[in-house]
Amino acid sequence: MSDAATDMTTQQRAAAKLPPCEPCDSLAAAFERHVRYGLSYIEGAESELFHALALSVKEQMLDAWLATRSKDNDFDTKQVAYLSLEFLMGRALGNALLNLDLTAQSREALSDYAVSFEQLQEAEHDAGLGNGGLGRLAACFLDSCASMDLAVTGYGIRYEYGMFAQKISDGYQIERPDRWLRDGNPWEVRLPSHNVTVPFFGHTESHVDKHGRRHMTWNDTHDVLAVAYDMPVPGYRNGRINTLRLWKAEATDDFDLDEFNQGDYSEAVASKNLAEQITMVLYPNDASENGKELRLRQQYFLSSASLQDLLRRYVAHHGEDFSQFAAKNVLQLNDTHPSIAVAELMRLLLDHYGLEWDAAWDITCNSLAYTNHTLLPEALERWPVPLFAHMLPRLLEIIYEINARYLELVAHHWPGDGAKLAAMSIIEEGPVAHVRMAYLAIVASFSVNGVAALHTQLLKEGLFRDFFSLWPHKFNNRTNGVTPRRWLAHANPRLAGLLSEHLGEGWITDLSQLSRLKDLIHDEPFLGRWREVKRANKAELVALVKRESGVSFDVDMLFDVQVKRIHEYKRQLLNILHVIHLYHQIQAGNTAGMVPRCVLIGGKAAPGYAMAKLIIKLAANVAHMVNSDPLVSPYLRFAFLPNYNVSAMEQICPAADLSEQISTAGKEASGTGNMKFMMNGALTIGTHDGANIEMLEAVGEDNIFLFGLSAAQVSDMRNHYRPGEAIALSPALTQVMALLKSGHFNLLEPGIFDSIIAAIESSDDQWMTAADFEAYRLAQENVARLYLDQHQWTQKSIRNTAASGRFSSDNTIAGYRDEIWRL
Repeated sequence: MSDAATDMTTQQRAAAKLPPCEPCDSLAAAFERHVRYGLSYIEGAESELFHALALSVKEQMLDAWLATRSKDNDFDTKQVAYLSLEFLMGRALGNALLNLDLTAQSREALSDYAVSFEQLQEAEHDAGLGNGGLGRLAACFLDSCASMDLAVTGYGIRYEYGMFAQKISDGYQIERPDRWLRDGNPWEVRLPSHNVTVPFFGHTESHVDKHGRRHMTWNDTHDVLAVAYDMPVPGYRNGRINTLRLWKAEATDDFDLDEFNQGDYSEAVASKNLAEQITMVLYPNDASENGKELRLRQQYFLSSASLQDLLRRYVAHHGEDFSQFAAKNVLQLNDTHPSIAVAELMRLLLDHYGLEWDAAWDITCNSLAYTNHTLLPEALERWPVPLFAHMLPRLLEIIYEINARYLELVAHHWPGDGAKLAAMSIIEEGPVAHVRMAYLAIVASFSVNGVAALHTQLLKEGLFRDFFSLWPHKFNNRTNGVTPRRWLAHANPRLAGLLSEHLGEGWITDLSQLSRLKDLIHDEPFLGRWREVKRANKAELVALVKRESGVSFDVDMLFDVQVKRIHEYKRQLLNILHVIHLYHQIQAGNTAGMVPRCVLIGGKAAPGYAMAKLIIKLAANVAHMVNSDPLVSPYLRFAFLPNYNVSAMEQICPAADLSEQISTAGKEASGTGNMKFMMNGALTIGTHDGANIEMLEAVGEDNIFLFGLSAAQVSDMRNHYRPGEAIALSPALTQVMALLKSGHFNLLEPGIFDSIIAAIESSDDQWMTAADFEAYRLAQENVARLYLDQHQWTQKSIRNTAASGRFSSDNTIAGYRDEIWRL
């Protein structure tokens, strides 16, 4: 699809005397053509056949993709630009076939080739465009927006490499390049006519025009070319194909030919390499100054390219009359990463289009909406002013002007309160001043939303309480959700088939229809089939764990799963301590009535996060001791799954019996893994944190295992926390700590876990692992007792799926549509 065609209306095509879009070949014919003319097929070349099929599927979308653009432009539809530094899309083939209703046709097209449909799906690389829940949420939102026929464009970065491919060597995380683009990306379309130029560095100058008006110019910049790549986002069988536009950084000039001819080869290509670094790797390690600079460059690159693209499209249809811009456009900032868009939109309106400050600020404040995803102050973006001044001097001037005008409002609200001015200032003073990017986003946005009821409450009462006092009307809650297409219909076809057989297929676009499952919880044949589905899914996970971890799971054991980013607040450590407790009980012969259990942990630790990497090492060492002991294996198996990603989760979540959501209360914004597991019939063990609380409300306290301190109790205990008392009051934890301290899990590596032991025993442990251990252990005993009664367990599993409709991303997006975007 040409870039020009995508933005043309039907009338424009007629005026330009272009032929109407012809119907494309059938999927089978297109596939045969791509195999015949585009590939040198040899038996077993799954990668080549995957590309042929993917290109064929993309061709099936071209007319609808064009029609979507034409529809949005013809009717002058209000547009939403969703800015996110991450889009964790996973594999695209299976999801596209589901949404386009082409799965059967694709299987038929493959019937003449010595390869299965499943093999072809495995040949696709997970798109390395995101890392954790933030990016996966953005992907779920794009699916819901397209399936709900909403004009929403995702804007992100086309990273050459994902965060990293995780290997485990002797228990240690080894980071290797995630070369997800090494075989190309058949889903993307490069659009060079949409390129924009993004400036960096340089200096600013002011001048006064003949009318006495002062203008600012940003001169001697080092410009980088932002090249647009579009990927289709198909709605569920509704004809809408939305767009994910990704930006790749390239040099404005490939290299200096004179320097090259003089033999200075490295200098000749230096500017090209410097430019392309921006989009080379998702989330560079920001432990160094160079890493911090690259993160800021990525954030500005995304924001500037996306806003320039958006403004150019607006001007093409409305000219430079921006009076209707805010009525026609909403810019949703997915967390604090793209908050530099505030200053960039002001820069473009002021310096490029010549608006006065007040007019530009009015447009900005009525166009931007901000979603906060964290309660951890250290996770909010703060950039040193000297770095800002060096890299983005014009943006820093604008931020200072925004801050000065905004602080005047604060001073009126709190007269004479200098401490309040300092606390609320966008500029945090100190030995090195910093720009508080979350504050900038709040000041400029018309909407600030949290992503779970508790999270939003804690934002209002804690992290952003002063802003809530100043602007209570800005704050609202939109509890996160996950798409039922990807996470049930696609990921769990066995369960999806059973649901459709009894409920019809309407649940795929209206997940609330799953509530009718409650009518079947006493239907014994249905309960039997539910268990059969779970057992078959567990068998597939057994194969995955064996292949990737070398550990043999048993389908007849309880599958206890915790997969997510490795972080102290998510408390994989608490889970490991419980595994050690079970191991000790088995060694002591206390196995009467014990429920055999397979425990699976997976996730990546940030490259610079030493404690998280050490927790992975502890998990690996404990797993070795557990799995190598023949006395233990009948009761307990433990595995760490390397390189956890979306495709792995698609096999894990249908197979899980128990979902671990055990973050320190008040630390998890929402969680979305908890929703995926619930949707697929897993029972949850978790703290009173994030969306767990709303899951409790939805499913009832008899169908979920919540334990431990509340967010308020965590806060109250912080200044007088005594973990030694918690350890002493728990004989089980006392035994676990003694085993850890003995070096039993690190016999050949003395002292390597001393920092973990010290953290558990420290009164400064903000994660309060020891404080929650005993309550967690007792909750796990309740889990085991219930699992012995498979009839009751199955009924509660069904109740969890039945109550999951509240957590569909369609429901979340409906809230954005009606309450924030006003589409």
